[in-house]
Amino acid sequence: MTDTHLQQGQTIAERLNPGLRDALSAKYDAMLPGMADSLIEWAYGHAYAREGLDLKTRQLCTVAALTALGGQTGPQLKVNIAHTLAAGASPREITEAIWQMAVYGGMPAAINGLNAAAEVFAEKGIAPDQG
Repeated sequence: MTDTHLQQGQTIAERLNPGLRDALSAKYDAMLPGMADSLIEWAYGHAYAREGLDLKTRQLCTVAALTALGGQTGPQLKVNIAHTLAAGASPREITEAIWQMAVYGGMPAAINGLNAAAEVFAEKGIAPDQG
């Protein structure tokens, strides 16, 4: 691990989901030591910290990809929908990115994605038609 990428990753992860690193560590590090730091460094420090796309766009891409991959990504999709809100996307932008995946992942994948978004919006007290 590079200290620079780990630090960049921690900064981005804290912006999107304060306490994410600690939650990952508590859940996975006992069975796979260093997993939390590896994920933070690799996903957030290498991928999300890259230049070329802003964080909101990267998060919308992530939501779209997880939607197209289908139902097995439900837990990660919900986390990333929340991260996408934290990155500044509106509920409308999120639902449009999910709906666009009906073309590529199929209608069931898009419906599962919209259901995940509805759950996240409800948990956060956000009207799905805001923005």
